[in-house]
Amino acid sequence: MTDRLLTLPQYLLPQHGLSRLVGHFAESRTPWIKDAFIEHFAARYQVDMSEALQPQLSAYENFNAFFTRALKPGARPLDPRPDSILCPADGAISQLGSISGDRVFQAKGHDYTLSDLLASDEDASAFEGGQFATVYLSPRDYHRVHMPLTGTLTRSVYVPGDLFSVNTRTAENVPRLFARNERLIAHFDTALGPMAVILVGAMIVASIETVWGGIEAIGKQVRSTRHEQGKIVLRSGDELGRFRLGSTAIVLFGPDVIQWDSRYAAGVETRMGERMGLASRPAT
Repeated sequence: MTDRLLTLPQYLLPQHGLSRLVGHFAESRTPWIKDAFIEHFAARYQVDMSEALQPQLSAYENFNAFFTRALKPGARPLDPRPDSILCPADGAISQLGSISGDRVFQAKGHDYTLSDLLASDEDASAFEGGQFATVYLSPRDYHRVHMPLTGTLTRSVYVPGDLFSVNTRTAENVPRLFARNERLIAHFDTALGPMAVILVGAMIVASIETVWGGIEAIGKQVRSTRHEQGKIVLRSGDELGRFRLGSTAIVLFGPDVIQWDSRYAAGVETRMGERMGLASRPAT
């Protein structure tokens, strides 16, 4: 009951207005503003800057540059086995497992439908009975999202929505959380069939950025963009996008094509590039 009460203010807060305000400060290049913002954040969340390509906090032009910082070469080695499905991000597993029909497990007592998540009955049908993994990126994590498997981008879909927090407490108390928050859905063709990677927005996430479209414009309607066949191919481990303040990434596969590594379960910490699963049928 206490956790439920603690999530209630999120329903009342001006979620988008608050996010825009924080986004304004996150873009500031005024030294005393951006340095104070970065230094407080790095200390508060114990951010490990030894892995960063630029470890000096004051060298970042603004907070967003710090938050989406690159890592040193080799900081996240990619699992080399050809049947590996790579973890897309640093963070922790929120949930992963089988999709029960068209329903995806969120937390105890909560699930949501693929149709709601993908804003399309047709898109949902490709993943019914398949597999999903939800990775939560905490404030101290590396905030770039990478490809779990080589794929050709076919379509990207922006879905407007709420901006609830996506931490564990909120996931356990807000129904349909990931299907009601703002999100960017990337559809790929892969050697194992369709794959979707969903970047879920959250409270005070200033924006979502992709490597093919830059900062995704916020809107009030679903926006679907088809991409020229074969034009955008991202290799396993390539950067896909990034969060300007943290959130969640969800990966979907169809039925009978992958299995998750037995080490992974809710709450297990993740590192981008490690083996999260393996192909259960040979790639074609």
